[in-house]
Amino acid sequence: MKRIILIMMLSATTAFSKSANSDVKAQVPAVEAKSETVLPQELKVGVKGMVCAFCAQGIEKNFLKQPEVSKVEVSLENKYVKLKFKEGKTLAKEKIVSILKESGYESVFGE
Repeated sequence: MKRIILIMMLSATTAFSKSANSDVKAQVPAVEAKSETVLPQELKVGVKGMVCAFCAQGIEKNFLKQPEVSKVEVSLENKYVKLKFKEGKTLAKEKIVSILKESGYESVFGE
């Protein structure tokens, strides 16, 4: 008798689980996969007109004011600025051009 009750309980539990799972699935709408834009974690931009360490410090200071930027590396010798962005953040090309222009320099982007 105990075996029959136990089997009936297991059958009822299994049936309830299947029923509960199908109800849950019915309540959850299908979500389509979206292609996400991958943001660069860092970006190197050429700089025209930078001739001294003071120039490099000014560029670094202006980029560090941006909340999206976590680190700035300016190479006076190689005439570039390397920007590291915070997780999930980036700066638009137009904003980078604008910051360099306001600092008194031209940007050079590689193609």
